[in-house]
Amino acid sequence: MTYSPFFLHGAGRPARWVICCDHATNHVPPFVNNGELGLPRADMERHIAYDIGAYGVAQQLGQLLDAPVIASNFSRLVIDPNRGPDDPTLLMKLYDGTIIPGNRHADAAERTARMAACYHPYHDALAELLMRPDAILVSIHSFTRQLRGRPPRPWHIGILSPDNEPLSPHIVTEMKAQPDLCVGVNAPYTGYLPGDTLDRHGTAHARPNTLIELRNDLIASAAEQQDWAERLANVLPCALNKSGL
Repeated sequence: MTYSPFFLHGAGRPARWVICCDHATNHVPPFVNNGELGLPRADMERHIAYDIGAYGVAQQLGQLLDAPVIASNFSRLVIDPNRGPDDPTLLMKLYDGTIIPGNRHADAAERTARMAACYHPYHDALAELLMRPDAILVSIHSFTRQLRGRPPRPWHIGILSPDNEPLSPHIVTEMKAQPDLCVGVNAPYTGYLPGDTLDRHGTAHARPNTLIELRNDLIASAAEQQDWAERLANVLPCALNKSGL
């Protein structure tokens, strides 16, 4: 079977929303170290390799909003599509205390090859989806409750966006109105990295965009993914309406 670096669902769906999942799978393509990075299976199942549960949420959310969904088909440890081409963490050799053996000797030529095979096709396809009029970019991610040697993270969900982005503050307001949630704003990560997916496809085009981080222990099962997709499918249209965009 021919390898494709991304999955595309509902390309013809009519909604303004375009949903992406940058870290959808832990797949290592066969042309990268014969399909493995030298890590035990247990490490490849951890958050260091992909965003656990995020792909399921993205697929369900796309169906509920009648919106297209694009998702990567390569581990973030192969090459990270949510980084700019010059970002030093584009090809990780150490992540959350784990050395990545298959990346230990990866040089500039290897980085370029992985970008050509995985990174660029994914971003090209996302850019094509966003050519629809008035498109809004929603990026679905997940985060681990606790990094090694760090305190537990209290948030259930984080809403990330660049400064002065017009939609995300309304999403935050809608989420904070739900009393069962601890909502992070640009937490557990910053809402802006130069060259990341939001910057490249959202901010650079003055396009509304938001990144939604869900704690991965809350979306481990298909039922939990469906529940969160339904919650987001209720919140996003309300936030959009209040934004006046």
